Parts: sequence; C-alpha cells; structure tokens
Amino acid sequence: MLRARRARIVATLGPASRSPGMVKALAEAGVDVFRLNFSHGSHEDHAAALKAVRGAELALKRPLGVLADLQGPKLRLGRFANVEIDVKPGHTMRFDLDPTPGDETRVQMPHPEIFRALRTGMLLLLDDGRVRLRVGERSDEWADVTVESGTKLSDRKGVAVPEAVIPVSALPPKDREDLAFALRIGVDWVALSFVQKAEDMAELKQLVKGRAACLAKIEKPQALAQLDSILDYCDGVMVARGDLGVELEPEEVPVAQKQIIRAARDRGVPVIVATQMLESMTSAPAPTRAEASDVANAAYEGADALMLSAETASGGYPLESVGVMSRIIERVECDPLWPSLMDAEHAGMNDFDADALVAAARKAAEAQSTACIVVFTTLGGTARRMARERPLQPVLALTPNPDTARRLALVWGLETRLGKEPTSLEDVTDDAVTSAMTYGLAQGGQRILILAGTPFGAPGAANLLRLAHAPTKGKGGKGRA
Repeated sequence: MLRARRARIVATLGPASRSPGMVKALAEAGVDVFRLNFSHGSHEDHAAALKAVRGAELALKRPLGVLADLQGPKLRLGRFANVEIDVKPGHTMRFDLDPTPGDETRVQMPHPEIFRALRTGMLLLLDDGRVRLRVGERSDEWADVTVESGTKLSDRKGVAVPEAVIPVSALPPKDREDLAFALRIGVDWVALSFVQKAEDMAELKQLVKGRAACLAKIEKPQALAQLDSILDYCDGVMVARGDLGVELEPEEVPVAQKQIIRAARDRGVPVIVATQMLESMTSAPAPTRAEASDVANAAYEGADALMLSAETASGGYPLESVGVMSRIIERVECDPLWPSLMDAEHAGMNDFDADALVAAARKAAEAQSTACIVVFTTLGGTARRMARERPLQPVLALTPNPDTARRLALVWGLETRLGKEPTSLEDVTDDAVTSAMTYGLAQGGQRILILAGTPFGAPGAANLLRLAHAPTKGKGGKGRA
C-alpha cells in the first residue's frame, strides 16, 4: 500500500477515532502517524489506541508511527468566588499567591516563578489571548495588572507571559508519569510541549535514552529565539501554531512557520505543521477554501508532515478530514511548479563524505531512466539524509529494525518497509531490485539507484552508491549492477 504523495499525515486519536476499525480506516485513508494527546484521555485509552494502531499496521503491512504528545507545564489562574467576573479595558486588579477565591479586585495566580520573572510593563495573556493585561507594580509575591482588552475572566484560565522565560520544568510530574507510561507501551515518538530552551530537550533525551525519537513543539517566542540550539537536541520538530499564535501577533505566525520549516529542512530534521489546518471539518464535511490553501501552502513549503487535531480526535468527519488533506497534498505535488520549489533549497554538507554521496545520489536519480531510489538503513540516518534532499523519485527505505521503520513513517517521501539485513553486495542489489519490483516502484529494464553503508548492519553514514537494472521478463529475478 504505497502513498501517492510525499508529505505525510499525522492524525490525533480520541473518542471519535480510537476504535480498531476506525484506526484501520484512517490508515487506509492516508494517515502515516497517529498522535496520542496526553492532555486528554486516560492511560488505558492510550494503550488501547496504540494496540489498535499496531493491529492496523499488521493488516495493512506498512509501518505506522505513534506519537505521544506530552501536555507540558500549564500555568493557570486560581478560582473566583462566583466562577467568573466581568472586566473591561482599564479594569485594575491584583494577582497574588493567596488561595482564597477571587473577586473583581484580586485573584490567586499560584505560580511564584511567574511573579519572579515579571517586570513592570510586561504583557500577560489569559484565556488563549482573549484577555490582555499589562503589569504595573509588582513584587515576588504579587502583581497589579490593568486590562487592555477582554470582557470576562473565569476559573483556571491559562496564563501566558510572551516576554519572559519562566523558570519552570519542561517536564512537570504529570509529564514524567505519562512519559514513563508511553515508553513502556512502546510509542515511536515523544513530543515535548512549551519548549523554551535547548536544555528542555536535553532533559527529555536523557530520560528517553533512545527508546523513542524526541520532538520539540515550538509554541513559545523564546523557543524561536533559540531555535538552532534546540534543533541540536531534536529528532523532529512541530510548528504548534495554536499556542504560538497566542503569544505572537497574527502576522508573525506565518513568518515563524517558514522560519522553523526552513531551519528543520536544512538540518534534515522532520518538521510537522499543526493546528487548525482543517478546523471547520470538526463539524462540517468540507473545509473552507482558506483551510485548503493553508494545507497546500505547508505542502509547497516542503513540510514533512501535516497534522489533524480535533478534526480526527473529536470531530464528526475524521475520515473525510484525512481524505481531504491527502487529496490537497497530492494535488500540490502534481503542480508543474512544485518540483522547482523542492529543488530550490538543499541543505549544506555537514559530514562531507556522507552528504556528498547522498547529494550525488539525488542528482544521479534525475535521469529519466531511474525508476526509484532504494536506501538500506539501520537506525534511519541514511534515509533521513536522502529525504532531506527532497528527491522527486520514489524512495524505498529498507530496514531490519521495526522501531526505525515506524519512526521513518513521519519523514517526507520515504516508503519504509522491513527487510532483512544484507550481508554482501550481491544481497544489496538483489534485495533492492526485488523489493522495488514487488512494491511496484520499478518495471523490467528500469534503473534503480541503491544507497547503503558498509560494513552491512553497522549504523553509520552511507558510503556505497550502486546502480542496478530491474530484470526484463524472462531474465530471472536477479538485478544486474
């Protein structure tokens, strides 16, 4: 079951979609990676969802990835005596540490770390930016604030401080428990929310210890300022436009999206564009034209994957949402201008030998007689390098490692399948030719480009580039180098 597109689709599982039958249907419709949102649902829900994904994977005979998305630190107001208060521009009140239920004059903000970070004149955003406040006088235990816009404040609304780095752990106790559980049930990717600095990702990687790939969600302005250093610790990155859009002005979000995609592509780090891509399809069977353009733009930018959230987790049209997203991506990739956009940006060469070989492979594959590229990979590095070049020919990644196969399900343009470890150059050629023909990527007489590393089975950079030809009818099953 091969995809007719290079960009991948991530779908969030929830009450509308986590049954085994629906998971299989979503995979058939085009989902490559399934997201488990640990902000919602129980551990039992997530374990059942992962089991359903593994069942669908077995039935469809293609690797499917599972992404555990940790909730991250949540900064919230305390409670009001009457649940909600009315506010208007110019309204003043005090935030403090007193747990007594609040009123129009004061309310608890149970986060001393925020008070220590605040400075007079700073902006506070509450309730996803619906209420904007400006900080006046302050101490390490309280702050006087003035409402700039907004009409209501109610219990436990979220607090964002876009102009300060808040010294909170990126992995609060809930996330640590969820992380341990996610690793125990065998997820393939772990996403860390509200990353502010490289040390946040370093802490996650230290805890994960290679049992899953680690992804940073970029949703804070502070993370944008440290993007390069954060990417040093990332196996993947997400443009989390929901919370990023709370702390940035609307006109800044598209620019940030392009900045993140460009930086990730340069590193060969898979990048997901997420949030509100087909939001109206939570309650309608078709998207708005603006949403269709949003999905198309992410595909034109060369994002590795596009993500559906509420559309598949709780919406009324999960299958339709996946189908629409898949068709939009396919249409973009049929645009005569699309190849030139993919060819316009190629990454620099960090490891000269391996990068030069992969770049040469992409160039050699441009010959019209080349049907596909076959990459042999153990831990996925060679396949990711190939994907970074954005070749227009199909790329078949063969690996003996199921974990590698599932992690590569997120990566642009890779059709990953399990295969045995080659032990000789003859094995490499024969396995590549047989697999390419089995999956319909090559026909008799066509050329196949093969990329591998030696010694076989040892993780490391690619150092072998071969050409083979698929045998014509009656010539037997062996390819010739």
